[in-house]
Amino acid sequence: MQAKSKNFAVKLLCKKLPGGLWSITAPRKQDESLPIPKLEDTIRRYLNAQKPLLDDDQFRRTEQLAVNFGNGTGRELHERLVAQDKQNKHTSYISGPWFDMYLKARESVVLNYNPFMAFNPDPKAEYNDQLIRATNMTVSALRFLKTLRAGFLEPEVFHLNPSKSDTQAFKRFIRFVPSSLSWFGAYMVNAYPLDMSQYFRLFNSTRLPKHHKDTLFTDENERHLLVLRNGNFYIFDVMDKDGNIVKPSEIQAHLKYILSDNSPIPAFPLACLTSENRDAWAVLRQELLNSGNQEALRKVDSAVFCLCLDDFPVKDFTHLSHTMLHGDGINRWYDKSFNLILTKDGTAAIHFEHSWGDGVAVLRFQNEVFKDSTQTPAVTSQSQPAAVDSSKAVQKLNFILNDALKEGITKAKQNFDATVKTLTFETLQFKRGGKDFLKQQKLSPDAIAQLVFQVAFLRQYGQTVATYESCSTAAFKHGRTETIRPASIYTKKCAEALVRKSSKHSAAELKEMIAECSKYHGQLTKEAAMGQGFDRHLFSLRHFAESQGTPLPALYQDQAYVQINHNILSTSTLSSPAVHMGGFAPVVPNGFGIAYAVHDDCIGCNASAYPARNVQEFLQCVHKSLEDIFNVLEGKQVSD
Repeated sequence: MQAKSKNFAVKLLCKKLPGGLWSITAPRKQDESLPIPKLEDTIRRYLNAQKPLLDDDQFRRTEQLAVNFGNGTGRELHERLVAQDKQNKHTSYISGPWFDMYLKARESVVLNYNPFMAFNPDPKAEYNDQLIRATNMTVSALRFLKTLRAGFLEPEVFHLNPSKSDTQAFKRFIRFVPSSLSWFGAYMVNAYPLDMSQYFRLFNSTRLPKHHKDTLFTDENERHLLVLRNGNFYIFDVMDKDGNIVKPSEIQAHLKYILSDNSPIPAFPLACLTSENRDAWAVLRQELLNSGNQEALRKVDSAVFCLCLDDFPVKDFTHLSHTMLHGDGINRWYDKSFNLILTKDGTAAIHFEHSWGDGVAVLRFQNEVFKDSTQTPAVTSQSQPAAVDSSKAVQKLNFILNDALKEGITKAKQNFDATVKTLTFETLQFKRGGKDFLKQQKLSPDAIAQLVFQVAFLRQYGQTVATYESCSTAAFKHGRTETIRPASIYTKKCAEALVRKSSKHSAAELKEMIAECSKYHGQLTKEAAMGQGFDRHLFSLRHFAESQGTPLPALYQDQAYVQINHNILSTSTLSSPAVHMGGFAPVVPNGFGIAYAVHDDCIGCNASAYPARNVQEFLQCVHKSLEDIFNVLEGKQVSD
């Protein structure tokens, strides 16, 4: 079931926004804080999400625990959280706990947290040369950096009702409204300028391993680029002392110099350490510092970003996913805010560390880099590198390694190899139809994709399980993400009808069930985007209890709560003209990681699994489910 079409495009884990994203001039209302939902709403939504996952006896027990929580400890925690939020209007109630969640995690960032998004090829084939494209993308990234730091980067706008606000007329109107009132004009048509507080961490930033909790480091004064090739580290300045971008022909010359360096892969490749357990890496990093590597590590940590040049071409979609999600552990610095990866054939991707920010910020950067590098490239396929002495401009970093460090690197590489070889990727492209057809049927394309996953899992494993779909809350200051819970009583009923009882229902009856699923999913999506889910609220109440030394309420000790947070289906989507495909690993050992996109005329899916699940069979079930649903929508009968 593996797709081979070059047009295949799936999108990732990055966080989903219903409606469109536009760059327009529309000032934010700066005090639009992420709302804390009412506790009774959170409990109602939580129980609605639990219903399809539990039998009657389990549900009654969980319902009683939730009611007790709402009337007792939960109410006290909620009131204290609200009071704390009122004292901290400079941020959101989720920001601190969410940073803690990421930075206190001790597992490797590789596979567990970092995703990738691969660029589409440059439309002009000759510009996909590795050197040309690396130069153009580097310059475009620096142009984005300068625009951001100069304060000229316009906010994207989240359109809750695109038919009213995602129009040229609205954009013309909003430009002429006084800035003190323009946020209100946007608010009236449900258009929300997105929070941009994460963007500064894109550049000159690195996650540093520390015992118990990592830290984020940023130094905007540094002007050098970090380049990795064959596990060797190189740096050179890409901006001058006045903040101007170095001539593209000089950047091209320096990259050509690096690509021509014949240095072998180091016997002890340092970058492997960033794939380690965070506490183990923290010990080894301190050993590196104690061994005289302070300046070299400082150069790595403070670099504008990390450019990874691989010496092989991409063979197929599976190879692309493995290369961009984890690679060989030698030629990535997984702790950098992002790695820009280019293979020998010019295939490019962004691999990013997740604690500092979410997919919306990274995708905005990726969109701008793709557009700028393809429409206004800094160098052409005929451009000659500058006649400069790159041997003086480019510095190769060397590290002093004692026996403890050598042993640590060897162990890190062994752990890395053993882990990544257990991961499987498969891709699918369904060409019978996509967004256009589904919208003609007055259905939400995303809701149908999510329904398909529910039907497919039921067909393969006979169960309805905890499912996670990520949604951005960047419409609010310091918003992060909220969870959409796609598994509902409606999807369960529809899935069971399609898998077990399709011959007992007419196409019209099945179509009505599909429409119910779409309507309910649309409601969940709007609630999540407006900060009205239940997951982050319950997460924050638990975090607050733990931070205050309060005994853990019974709700959180309930097996049903544990189970709903063991997300067997972890899904994410965000289509873009810049993105070819994306991917991430499952978040639990017996789960699937599903990156997907519903395009105008096709549906793409890039799924991952560990040995506990059969991902190839799952995508076969996805394909069967799509065929069944499209048959129903066309008025045809479905067979079990």
